[in-house]
Amino acid sequence: MVGGLDVTGPAVTRWGTIAVLAGLATVTAAHIGSPDTYYEGHAGPYPVRVIVRSPGVVPGLAAITVRILVPRRPVQIAVLPVFWDPRTQAPPPPDIARPVRGDSSLYTAALWLMRGGAYSVRVSITGPEGEGTVLVPVQAIATQRLELRPSLAIPLVALGLLLFAGAVTAARGAARESVLEPGQVPDRRDDRRGRIATVVSAIVLAVLLLFARAWWRAVDAAYRTGLYRPAHISLATQATSSGRLLRFALGEDAVRAERAFQWTPLIPEHGHLVHLFLVRDSAPSAFAHLHPVPVDSATFATPLPRSVVAGTYRAYADVVHETGFAQTLTGVVAIGSDASAQRGAETRADPDDAVWNERRQVQADSALLDDGSIMLWERGAQPLVADSALTLRFRVVSKDGHPVPLEPYMGMAGHLVLTTSDGSVFVHLHPEGTISLASQQAFQERQPGDTVRGALARRMSARGVTAMSGGGGSDTTVSFFYAFPKAGYYRLWVEVRHRDAVLTGAFDADVTQRR
Repeated sequence: MVGGLDVTGPAVTRWGTIAVLAGLATVTAAHIGSPDTYYEGHAGPYPVRVIVRSPGVVPGLAAITVRILVPRRPVQIAVLPVFWDPRTQAPPPPDIARPVRGDSSLYTAALWLMRGGAYSVRVSITGPEGEGTVLVPVQAIATQRLELRPSLAIPLVALGLLLFAGAVTAARGAARESVLEPGQVPDRRDDRRGRIATVVSAIVLAVLLLFARAWWRAVDAAYRTGLYRPAHISLATQATSSGRLLRFALGEDAVRAERAFQWTPLIPEHGHLVHLFLVRDSAPSAFAHLHPVPVDSATFATPLPRSVVAGTYRAYADVVHETGFAQTLTGVVAIGSDASAQRGAETRADPDDAVWNERRQVQADSALLDDGSIMLWERGAQPLVADSALTLRFRVVSKDGHPVPLEPYMGMAGHLVLTTSDGSVFVHLHPEGTISLASQQAFQERQPGDTVRGALARRMSARGVTAMSGGGGSDTTVSFFYAFPKAGYYRLWVEVRHRDAVLTGAFDADVTQRR
């Protein structure tokens, strides 16, 4: 079932595909349906958790909270939004975060994001352990248009009428009495002149208001046109002698995105230019995490593993630009069965590729992995509540309960992908939260010479995989700092590596609304 469309086979009707695409288009954004930024890591010697609440409009005021995870209280926390511009030499002074009353470890601030695009929030901490700084990438995008509430509209209309009446009265008084000597009483001619001034000024002001209304509508229309809409990708499969090949290409809206959001060269995230996720149907019964490679500047391709079963899939492609702007592209693809699946063992085009198929009932707190080990979700007894930040912690044990040591997976302790059944939320989490490490690295390494398009991308591509810089758990556990954006049913896939094999555990979660 995809957005109300029953799809039981590999084929999908033209109208069904359009319906699914339309459903995705209404809910998509950077980290689809989850616009806030969550970070857990270190600012020098200080372990911190940073949350940036997206304003949803640009310009807009972002709310920032910083929690210090050590008992010793810092002297000062300063926050500064830094826009992507390698030529910036003298940024404005930072804002000082205020401590929250009743919680000595929590600080809050509000920062204006004035332009659409890639920002990083620079968090600087001064305290007993010295000084520390961390850059938290933030995508400043306008995703909504704020409506004028009646509680504000009515007072504004009343004030406007009062100003209109005051301006007309002032014009009448100026024409009727300003030319008179002190103490002189206006005569009939003066009254006539005042009435004419009243009518003329009212007409002039009305015309000016009409022009102002037309100007405001033009501004509003331009703002609506500029609302962020991720580019869609067109996907198709092709049968080859060795199996199935999946190709996707950037659509025409990518050209518009290039003009509006500076479609600059891509930089690698965990050693790959693209992370492509396939989620089957609205009841997510199959999942794949693949890594296509470029065919040309607008086309990518990857062989499909034999274990990817037939069906209709929602596709999400995570990419990061050299400006630090990270986004998720969306699409839909119908995948047919692999006729060669019975002729050989499973093959993966990339050792980091991962595939999960629902062979058994998904549990809420445990998952049997392909190698026979068990992944446990240490969720505790507390219910999952929307918009409540928490740590999602997972542990892997053997059949007899002994801890299973984990290896880095693409430079990190693990990865977590979560989605709702209707696709209104899709998030790719790292142990450091929702941020892109490639975006963070782009801000850290930008130089004045990087104003040349592609200079930073070439330098970062030559470096390879970025290792994790903090958080993530221990050798046998992996954890993720996050808050579910809304109530509903979620499917979670947790990816780890053991003995050079990628293992995926799936869990279901029922998130309730905050009371």
